[in-house]
Amino acid sequence: MKTYLKKFIHTTLIGKWIEQLYYGFRMRCIPEKLYAKQQYKKVFGKNPDLTNPKTLNEKIVWLKLNDRTALHTKCADKFAVREFIKEKIGEKYLVPLVYHTKNPKEIVFNNIPDYPVIIKTNHDSGGGIFIYDKANINWKEVQKSLKKRMSKNYYWQSKEWQYKNIVPSIIVEKLLIDSEGNIPYDYKIHCFNGKVNMIQVDMGRGSENHYRNWYSKEWEKESYQWTILKNGKEIESSKSDIKKPQNLTKMIDLSETLSEPFKYVRVDWYDMEGKLFFGELTFHHDGGNRPITPKEWDLKLGNKLKLDIL
Repeated sequence: MKTYLKKFIHTTLIGKWIEQLYYGFRMRCIPEKLYAKQQYKKVFGKNPDLTNPKTLNEKIVWLKLNDRTALHTKCADKFAVREFIKEKIGEKYLVPLVYHTKNPKEIVFNNIPDYPVIIKTNHDSGGGIFIYDKANINWKEVQKSLKKRMSKNYYWQSKEWQYKNIVPSIIVEKLLIDSEGNIPYDYKIHCFNGKVNMIQVDMGRGSENHYRNWYSKEWEKESYQWTILKNGKEIESSKSDIKKPQNLTKMIDLSETLSEPFKYVRVDWYDMEGKLFFGELTFHHDGGNRPITPKEWDLKLGNKLKLDIL
């Protein structure tokens, strides 16, 4: 009977609709704290200690439930955060904005430039639509995809409060590619209490050759991994080392400036042939639900993040 039900749910339109309806209803009813505990337990096999959190993952879960300001919402909004960046460090670090709208029907051939762009929504988490040649794009399908994304409130999927009150819109930005047509390395600077503690470098995102390395602020390769799953396998670190970026000192200084108002934040950067561009701010890396290996590093890194728990 169970096998039949699983087959019905996963292979029929009615089954998939019932499943979506069930999970949508469940996410709206389940309290945030209970959901956070359930997600954590799925990964770690135990509930997080939210009274006296010690590991980095536990502390991120605690922050997700307790650290909430209007600035968190502004900075989680991929469009509104541009104002924050302009005020704090200057607009020269912003990726050039091509178009902004709340209407998917405005995303058409005539409103897109001839050079490569990325189209994304401001209110959720995930990748965008890469446009390299606008003449070979089905714009009706693009509009359909954007309309679907804009109809969803990412809060009900993640239970991360900062997304709850973002007004959905669409952003079109220039796609950053180097002289050889490659997307630049993605540098993610993890800041604890306004200071850089971890540097994550992603290479080849969106490809089969996606690697993730971890470095100290002195650019020493770390022995731990805080990875993600791709096709059921963990993303590995690259066998070869990554050359220290020329802009590392500036990247660190700017990240610490941007992180001043927050206990924990990840500041993302692109280094485009010597020029820095801001990516985004993330307040709860992987929701605090991704193991750090070896596991003792979860506690070591957690000891560096100080929380104000009464």
